Amino acid sequence: MTDALKRLSDEGVAIWLDDLSRQRITSGNLAELIDQQHVVGVTTNPSIFQKAISDGHGYDQQVSDLAARKVTVEEAIRMITTADVRDAADILRPVFDATDGQDGRVSIEVDPRLAHHTTPTVAEAKQLAWLVDRPNTLIKIPATKAGLPAITEVIAKGISVNVTLIFSLERYRDVMDAYLAGLEKAKAAGLDLSQIHSVASFFVSRVDSEIDKRLENIGTDEAKALKGKAALANARLAYEAYEEVFSSERWAALDKAQANKQRPLWASTGVKDPAYKDTLYVDELVAPGTVNTMPEATLQATGDHGQITGDTVRGTYEQARADLAAIATLGISYDEVVQLLEDEGVEKFEASWNDLLKSTEAELKRLAPSEG
Repeated sequence: MTDALKRLSDEGVAIWLDDLSRQRITSGNLAELIDQQHVVGVTTNPSIFQKAISDGHGYDQQVSDLAARKVTVEEAIRMITTADVRDAADILRPVFDATDGQDGRVSIEVDPRLAHHTTPTVAEAKQLAWLVDRPNTLIKIPATKAGLPAITEVIAKGISVNVTLIFSLERYRDVMDAYLAGLEKAKAAGLDLSQIHSVASFFVSRVDSEIDKRLENIGTDEAKALKGKAALANARLAYEAYEEVFSSERWAALDKAQANKQRPLWASTGVKDPAYKDTLYVDELVAPGTVNTMPEATLQATGDHGQITGDTVRGTYEQARADLAAIATLGISYDEVVQLLEDEGVEKFEASWNDLLKSTEAELKRLAPSEG
């Protein structure tokens, strides 16, 4: 192992693990990653829980107890996933305390079937915060059009939020606006803004996957030369927008009230194209005040051979704009791509949620005790 993870952390990038399972918790693996690999947070999603519950027998006792109580499948999922998040939050509590609540966070997602419905999303966020009952939880809300007012309302209630599935620069600005509006409402209600935190999960690799496919179809040398550039350009311009919003007069008023900036979080940082370096979306997105949530393979690759050479975001904005403009000139519509990715992101999480329902239902039947 090199000290690349330490260098990354020293550059102001919070390293979070994009995975969680009961095995990771009970084996001591999560504590080890915190202790030895600079991990200071955890993100989860329906796909992660679906895989965790389907693998092994770590959940058998709890599932058997839930089956004995004849709970619904939805309730079983909530009890199982919130138990894992609560336990992970307890393991990360020393980090939370040492960073004044900035890190040591564990994220849990609202039911993705609610992605296009504001009121149920707010209700679900409140319920999840109550169920987990740990101050270092982040409730994940998708950045859909219906999600934006939900973000404002949940922040206004003093609940910390991880905004997920952000692909476009315009939607990212909407997300920051929703966060500031929530803080303003919380301030008007007399809440302590220093206790409210948020991250904005800006997705990276999927942008390259979709745009690279279109560039490959065009097939010219000019098109092929632009492969692997869209995702970094998009994320870097997101950081430029972050710098702008959090140096505005509107922010200054909230800053005086001890509000916390909504940090950009680089999500989907596992490289999908084997032609690219496996640490591409870590090495090239180093900037202060960001979070990079990594699948374990990316975390280990970064520790082994990551090239952390200082800030690789600021100073790149003109080139980023030029790269996106060159892609647009070839007839690839940025707006169409980012909307497609948002739609697919919601659909994928819904599909994972449905798989989670099916696998949990099967486990409840398998482990149901005989009547007696």
